[in-house]
Amino acid sequence: MAKAKWKIYVATDLEGASGVWRFAQTRDLTSPLYVQAVEYLMGDIAALVRGLREAGAARIVVADGHGGGDNFIPHMMEPGATYVTGKPRSPMEGLDKTFHGVILLGHHAMKGTADGVLNHTQSSATEMRYWYNERESGEIAQTALLAGRLGVPVIMVTGDTATCREAKSFLGPDVVTVATKRGIGREAAELYPLQETRAAISEGAKRSLQAISRCRPYKLPMPIRCKREWIERTEHPSETRTAVREASIRDVTRICTF
Repeated sequence: MAKAKWKIYVATDLEGASGVWRFAQTRDLTSPLYVQAVEYLMGDIAALVRGLREAGAARIVVADGHGGGDNFIPHMMEPGATYVTGKPRSPMEGLDKTFHGVILLGHHAMKGTADGVLNHTQSSATEMRYWYNERESGEIAQTALLAGRLGVPVIMVTGDTATCREAKSFLGPDVVTVATKRGIGREAAELYPLQETRAAISEGAKRSLQAISRCRPYKLPMPIRCKREWIERTEHPSETRTAVREASIRDVTRICTF
């Protein structure tokens, strides 16, 4: 396949970005900590786009995946890509069968991962957990399933070491992973210098294009047996209970909303 034909879709999150390890950095859009975290994310994105362009990617779409949008800083957008943000919009807005690979940038491990920094699945407030065909799955698998329904493989994942391990376990050994930090606990990490993580992200981007032919779309046998568990308030504000919902679905776009 000629390099000039490569089209890459980048799905971002915030918790796995370089320099991010506290929920205070990811929740309040008005907080200086949040603004700084988004700046860290933009630096990771820039490093990724530069690596992809240097390796020959002709079309790069970067989608804002944290909290529904509002996590991009226009004056920090690296040239050579387009950027999708805001709401309402569909998950993986703009992705179609013409793309050759998906990159998950700044992602995190699923809820309950002991060494996963800021680990959660969808909502850390209600502590959601998901199972598909009896296997507990996090946002890496969920996003890969959405891409897989279109026949597009995930070719690269960045986040903490637990995130990289989870990506390999679901997507196989050929997916390129780049660790931006080493998880110690839910809000504790061994951080790596930003210059080093950005250099690793750029290099990983180049390797990810070489891995396209080896990576396979992530799919599950249909119908998918889905289970969702979460914590909800009772009639007494100080009390909570665990709620569970199960469903059998054939529409992959419903894996988080059943």
